[in-house]
Amino acid sequence: MSRQRLIKLTSNLFRFSCVLIIFFLFSTNVFSQETEKRIKGPIVVTSVKLTADNKNSTALFEKNVIARTTDMTMYSDRMLVYYDSKTGNVTRIDADGSVKVVKEDRVITSQKAVYFADGNKVIFTGEPRAIKGENIVTGKVMTYLMDDDLFLVEESKVFLSNKKEE
Repeated sequence: MSRQRLIKLTSNLFRFSCVLIIFFLFSTNVFSQETEKRIKGPIVVTSVKLTADNKNSTALFEKNVIARTTDMTMYSDRMLVYYDSKTGNVTRIDADGSVKVVKEDRVITSQKAVYFADGNKVIFTGEPRAIKGENIVTGKVMTYLMDDDLFLVEESKVFLSNKKEE
């Protein structure tokens, strides 16, 4: 077997293992009633590298990280997932580097984002920007309250598209 095929096979096996590990880590979280209100569908996380630390109840995903649910996708360079050691429920997610969240027709970008399960909110820092259509909102800190679909923006600047009706 050629070296390139071996590397590709190893990479594919590693990615498959990552998906399986995450499925088992989050399976309790995905099927609980409380989670149905918060996260729609299972969470699938892919990355080039995964370091699972069961002692500290964390999973570190690095390089080309993509976390998908049925209604939202999050991209970043690095994602540290904290989970409850007893239930497996996600308690917090720290995403760093080129963070991008896509939900329906809305795109939110920043350098850092922290998701808190308690409160079901995401705090974006590092030049956060929310784009919906041609409208753009920027600020110093952007907090997204997911249950209420509500944004709180500190030091906001809003650019609204002024379309003429025909």
